[in-house]
Amino acid sequence: MPSTRPRSLRAQIAARRKALRSNNEGGGAPAQPGPPAKKRRPVRRRRRAAEATGTKATGTPMERLRGWFASKGWTPYPFQEEAWAAYARGDSGLIHVPTGAGKTYAAYIGPLADVAERGQKGLQVLYVTPLRAVSRDVEKALLEPLSVLDTDIDVESRTGDTTSSVRQRQRERLPEVLITTPESLSVLLSQERAAELFASLRSVIVDEWHELLGSKRGTQMELALARLRRFAPEVRTWALSATLANLDEAARHVVGTGRTPTLVSSELERPVEVETLLPDSVDSFPWSGHLGFTMLARVAAWLAPEKSTLVFTNTRSQAERWFEGLRFARPEWEHLIALHHGSIDREERERVEQGLKDGALRIVVCTSSLDLGVDFGPVERVVQVGSPKGIGRTMQRAGRSAHRPGATCHILFVPTHALELVEMAAAKDAILRREVEPRTPPGKPLDVLAQHLVTCAMGGGFTREAMRDEVRTAAAYAGLTDEEFDWTLALVREGGPTLRAYPEFRRVVEHEGRFVVADARIARLHRLNIGTITSNAVVQLRYWSGGRIGQIEESYVSRLRPGDTFIFAGKRLEFSRFKDMTAYVKPAKAKATQTPRWNGSRLPLSSSLAAAVRRTLDAARHGDVSMDELAAAWPVLEAQERLSRIPAAGSLLAEVCQTRDGHHLFLYPFEGRLVHEGLAALLALRLTRLQKATFSLSVNDYGLELLTPAPFPFEEALRPALFTRERLVEDVLESVNVSELAKRQFRDIARVAGLVLPGLPGARKSTRQVQASSSLLYDVFLKYDPDNLLLVQARREVLEQQFEQGRLGRTLERLEQSPVELVHVRRPTPLGFPLVVERISASVSNESLLERVERLKERWTREDARSA
Repeated sequence: MPSTRPRSLRAQIAARRKALRSNNEGGGAPAQPGPPAKKRRPVRRRRRAAEATGTKATGTPMERLRGWFASKGWTPYPFQEEAWAAYARGDSGLIHVPTGAGKTYAAYIGPLADVAERGQKGLQVLYVTPLRAVSRDVEKALLEPLSVLDTDIDVESRTGDTTSSVRQRQRERLPEVLITTPESLSVLLSQERAAELFASLRSVIVDEWHELLGSKRGTQMELALARLRRFAPEVRTWALSATLANLDEAARHVVGTGRTPTLVSSELERPVEVETLLPDSVDSFPWSGHLGFTMLARVAAWLAPEKSTLVFTNTRSQAERWFEGLRFARPEWEHLIALHHGSIDREERERVEQGLKDGALRIVVCTSSLDLGVDFGPVERVVQVGSPKGIGRTMQRAGRSAHRPGATCHILFVPTHALELVEMAAAKDAILRREVEPRTPPGKPLDVLAQHLVTCAMGGGFTREAMRDEVRTAAAYAGLTDEEFDWTLALVREGGPTLRAYPEFRRVVEHEGRFVVADARIARLHRLNIGTITSNAVVQLRYWSGGRIGQIEESYVSRLRPGDTFIFAGKRLEFSRFKDMTAYVKPAKAKATQTPRWNGSRLPLSSSLAAAVRRTLDAARHGDVSMDELAAAWPVLEAQERLSRIPAAGSLLAEVCQTRDGHHLFLYPFEGRLVHEGLAALLALRLTRLQKATFSLSVNDYGLELLTPAPFPFEEALRPALFTRERLVEDVLESVNVSELAKRQFRDIARVAGLVLPGLPGARKSTRQVQASSSLLYDVFLKYDPDNLLLVQARREVLEQQFEQGRLGRTLERLEQSPVELVHVRRPTPLGFPLVVERISASVSNESLLERVERLKERWTREDARSA
């Protein structure tokens, strides 16, 4: 006899859906309409909506749109009114308000009224989103207010998912409103008729500007905006964001150097309610690492399908494992729980997204793939497994819940080890203080400029002086010198002085005073590879019997042997073969033995959260453990205090000890893994100048360890001069094998610049082939053109991305002015223990890491009990 529990649960969910459908979201943050019926032209969709509602257009377009707002039960917020007025004045700028407050209509209603008033055909409004997955949701939102207008206005999307027939039609004529991505916009700019297609453009709206600003995709967007301003000098540009600290810089980069940006913000608050799921006992809790499975049963008990929830993890591997774990813990939720991350096939992701919106799915384990854009109205709660590592990221994820103006966001922190309790206490404090991290734009990357020059040469061509002046209107290239521009132009014309003998590097030619692309094959290759700025080396994952599953990194597939089993997209798969950049698999009968790992998945501690952690530890040092997280972590902190010190905010804690491994120096700057990697190498170099020694290095987000087999006078060496910023770059270059790191970085730079291309569909190059080609170019440049600006850029990017050079310099400045609190300890303390674990995890042993960690922890606890 079937159980009545599922039937009762379904009834509750059905009632919840009915309530959600009848709920008025209000205040300019509309609920997304249901999916429209399939029709060929958006304007027909709009006309039928108007006929169905019986609306009759009266008054000016802006009056009608205000009436549409009123018909939805909304009253425009002051920031929306301010944005509409600023657009009417001809201003450009940045709209910065909390998630779910109605930014989209703040930026869109003004341009839409302008389009309806003018009645012209052709592209008028360009809406750019960093995620093509959300373009359909944006399209629905932009279509809805057309029901009150009596002007023919088409709204369409143009992304990598757009069908070939629609693309073909858009080559001849663009709709009045177009939703696209930075990569697809660059493809449109590469069309020979680009100037004609964009001449009628009135407004550009760039969504989620914080997501683009700190990356080369943002730089690509800045160059595209500079091009659009050339085609349509009166165009107004507005960026949208919810989590930015450096607002003036962000606004300047979106409007360009020739305009003064207008900043529209709001006092509208969305309170963030933060809760931490505390372990039963910190004594049995892991001290470092781990995916958080000790908390799996607690999380499974906390979750309830009646309340729609997103479970965020920081990595795709962790998402796969947690999805598998929750399904095992609660098998009755099989049809209510799903997995979502960026490597899963698009159709499956869209199925999950639709399930969240209509309530069919109640719990989704996900990564940053659901951080942005999509409005999941039914989602009530958010879970963050592990430390969020950043305040902006936390607020963005929390904002996915109760996605309505003024509604309280709910997020549950789930620690994965003991010291993360301190991070989570610090994160709660920083959220209350609104200490969001700044996003720093890259400084004039020449590889992106090279790609853009070829794009513009295809899109009607350019002259040298006009293009140079145009590029300088992008804030990222405001300081571009004539020499740097001419060098980059020579690179795309002939490959620079080193490669001019090879015809394949002559991509741009000068014809009658204009630089154009004359070779059809070069044009085709370039257009196919425009979106390679952020691409990783991935291969398609397919079933042997047919059907796509997603994408997986080639570096992982290359280590698989036929018969190996792994978990991907929540499925147990058996690897069969690798052919033509496609990994073929079949359903696994045996238990899966591993989960794919993706490169770059270890997030470092952000600057804002790092400062909050130092402040939180300082409070604990002075006896303030009023926060629940600190109270739960107190046994570990108390042991740290008893054996050494709890770090103070105004000093640097240093611990020295001797074990069977050698002589240890532990330092705790609390500046994040990347900064500590550079700092450890730098200090090791400077210490060896004082006395000959060999150091083993270990780092994590909290500190660093220097281990040497022979005695070393650490106490004498720890002087302010050790942390001086003088000769910082030279010392880092000497202390680290920057040449090898730069060689790896050059591969991406060469690909973006177009010197190395993955090839045509059906003949794609493997990562090994691309790497071999880029390595050959690197060696040639290094030998015959050592001052090559792309080599200079590769070294600069290594210092910034690998070691956060700017932040490293600020850290040294702080440490140089901070007194050193040196403590001699008998063994690694709770803060030093994770660094020991980090080091031994990189060594070779026939003993598992968990066994070694538990053995060390048991010995540590036993000795601590004896000393007490």
